[in-house]
Amino acid sequence: MLTKPLYEILPFGYMALGSSSFIALDINYALAAATVVFVLGARIYVMRSQNRRTDSVRRRKSGYLPEMIYNFLPFIYLIAALAIFKFLPKDLYPILAICLLSYGLYILVRRSLYRRHKLPITP
Repeated sequence: MLTKPLYEILPFGYMALGSSSFIALDINYALAAATVVFVLGARIYVMRSQNRRTDSVRRRKSGYLPEMIYNFLPFIYLIAALAIFKFLPKDLYPILAICLLSYGLYILVRRSLYRRHKLPITP
């Protein structure tokens, strides 16, 4: 069994490992594996976030995007920023990547503050 601090940072560790591998490695199958590790970390984060929500289902607003895409939107922005850094020319595109990266992080922080997650109580 993992300790609570290690358990809580595990999705971020997966995403950090996936994103650093995505940037550092050049082999196609390594890029695919790095993307899978990043997506799995994002999936774990979304699953925990949905499980810890304290607002009732009736009070949630329905949006235009499907719920799955809406939940993964910050992570889509983050992986798109990494892909721009990796594959596009270094002229103007890093500015776009930085904008995507900062907006993805902004959405992630804003959602986590808005949902008022309730951490599980350990005995």
